Amino acid sequence: MSRAVTTPVYRAVFCDLRTDQVLDALPLTEAKFDDFIGKPGSLTATVPLPEPALAARAKEALRPGRTAVWLERDGDVWWGGVLWTCTPAADEQGRMTVQFQAGTFDSYLDHRILSADLLLLQADQFDIARALVAHAQEQEGGDIGISLGAEMSGVHRDFASGYTALTRVRELLDKLAQLADGFEWRVHCYRDGQGRRVKRLQLGHPRIESSQADIVLDHPGSVLSYSLPTDATVQANVWVARGESANTDQTRDSLPVTAVESEPADLAAGWPRLERTSDHTGVTDTATLRSLARAELARQRRPEQIPELTVVLDGRITPALLGARIRLRVTDLWHQDGLDAHYRIVGLAVNPPQRTKPETATLYLEGV
Repeated sequence: MSRAVTTPVYRAVFCDLRTDQVLDALPLTEAKFDDFIGKPGSLTATVPLPEPALAARAKEALRPGRTAVWLERDGDVWWGGVLWTCTPAADEQGRMTVQFQAGTFDSYLDHRILSADLLLLQADQFDIARALVAHAQEQEGGDIGISLGAEMSGVHRDFASGYTALTRVRELLDKLAQLADGFEWRVHCYRDGQGRRVKRLQLGHPRIESSQADIVLDHPGSVLSYSLPTDATVQANVWVARGESANTDQTRDSLPVTAVESEPADLAAGWPRLERTSDHTGVTDTATLRSLARAELARQRRPEQIPELTVVLDGRITPALLGARIRLRVTDLWHQDGLDAHYRIVGLAVNPPQRTKPETATLYLEGV
């Protein structure tokens, strides 16, 4: 006997950003959300306002820049972030709705600057990352409850940044992570064993990984659709990283410091010369620029591949699997001999079930 298919229940809980005190829980329509390793995720949704009492509740709870949004699926936390925009609207029939947009909690760090000089010598790069987030949360009104953990990468660096540069904390974290032998980071949201909502700084060197066994996905089968693009427009075998001038003599022309890294083996193997550049505000140290150029070159030596799969959620795929590996098996006209490849999940976009559509997820992948 086949089991009945139950429709998952989504619930949005709105809380005060600083205290996480619950403000309200409101019904949603047209909800879409995503989460990624390496960039902020987002949530967009609409709250219908059929009567005055619900409208008053929504007006009180939906406070951009001050409200946290937790999205629960069957009681589990699947997404968490900061409410950034709120748009009430009325149609020709006078029916009112309010649409809102939120970004994952790491987006908050893009609204914070380094408020004092910070100098760390030969510190583990994870300790530097934690020091940046701790600095943001130590300032008055800046603590939004991101827990920091204690994991180590084994890679030690010197770090110095001054207040006068007015650099955003997220930018400093991203630049640190992008150095050669760097790391990945995100704010992982979940419910702990005591039922508390948690936002934790998750760090992984060189990548965020999952210990779960590879998930096998097949097309035809559980994979509804896929695309496997290959893009050489961002490929490079020569990289020039440009910083700022280290010249302190105002009587001489100031020229930016640059560093060049290349892959001669690629040219010897027949690849054409492909050059790209990057600018790094506030960097005057040649060794740091060389490290940034090496890291960029390692990422961009081959055509970029960002496969996408759309699957029906069947209990195996959850946002907690960011960093997990999958095994993709495809047999079709393009892969007549069959594709059997391993990838890592680096992004997840979920469309909750609608009246005529099933609950689906789009997986964004990278090769392993």
